[in-house]
Parts: sequence; structure tokens; C-alpha cells
Amino acid sequence: MNPAVNQLSQATKTSMEVQLHAMTELAEKALQGVSELVELNMATAKASFEETSAVVQQILGAADAQEAFHLVQAQAQPSAEKAASYGRHLASIASRTQGEIAKSTQERVAETARHVNGLIDDLTQKAPAGSEAFVSVMKAGIANSNAAYEQFVKVSQTAFDNFQEQLHSAGNQFSTTATKAAKSKKSAA
Repeated sequence: MNPAVNQLSQATKTSMEVQLHAMTELAEKALQGVSELVELNMATAKASFEETSAVVQQILGAADAQEAFHLVQAQAQPSAEKAASYGRHLASIASRTQGEIAKSTQERVAETARHVNGLIDDLTQKAPAGSEAFVSVMKAGIANSNAAYEQFVKVSQTAFDNFQEQLHSAGNQFSTTATKAAKSKKSAA
């Protein structure tokens, strides 16, 4: 068998192994993020159920409708603060998971690029005379692919950062509005 074909076959096998490892690593990171999200949602649901049960018991024990109304009103600010806290925790999980996946992806792409460039260098050393133009085109194609990927990663990160900033801003606005509403109800009472 031709040494170049043998080398290419081995490089393909190595590349497939690296890609499998990368996909496994990314899946593990994504599942860890999902696991954290499920834990957050379960804890939130449990706490919400317990708190709602306690409030319902208080309302059922109210002497009259006005006392029941005040008990319901008193829940507005704590509920808003809990919702804002949930949003921040959710954003934290998403941010951490996205960061880990992005870092892992960047490392794998850089590793693959080094591997492919090394393979190309090895193969081009054994290339017949007159194939320099083809080798240059192949190297330029790989460089362009790497540049396009890096640009994609930057745009994706910017979009995610903007989303996270908007989520944080919305949570702060919600919390501020609820606090103002609770204060104005207290001063009116």
C-alpha cells in the first residue's frame, strides 16, 4: 500500500476518534447543564408548592375578605424577588454551560486544525513536483474554514452575551417594579 494512503487512512481514523471524544465531551457538558436546570426547577416547584400551601392556609384562616386580600397582596414582592432570583440562577446555569461548551469546542477545533495542518504538511513533503498550487489552495481552504469558524464563534458569543444581558435586565426591571408596587401599597395602607 502507498505510504501516503496509509498515512491518510491513519489520520482519518485518528480524526474520527478525536471527533467522537469531542462529541462525548460536549454531550456530557450539555447533560450536566440540563441536570442543573432540572434540579433548579424541582427545587423551585417544591418550594413554590410549600409556600403556596402555607399562604392558602393563612387565607383560609383569615377573619374576613379584607384580611385575605392583604395576605394575597403581601405575597407580591416576595414572589417577584423569587422570580428574579430564579431568572438569575437560570442565566448562571446557561452561561456556565455555554462557556464550557464554547471552550471545549474551541479547543477541539484548534486541535483538529493542528492535526489537519500537520497531515497536509506531511503529505505535501511527499507530493510530486508541480502540485504546489494544489497544496496552496488546500491550505488556503483550511485557513478560510478556520477563520469562518472563529467568526461564527465570536458572533455566537456576542448573541449569547446580548441575550444574557437582556435576561438580566428584564429580571432587574421585574424586581424593581414589584418592589415599587409593594412599597406604594404599604404607604397607601
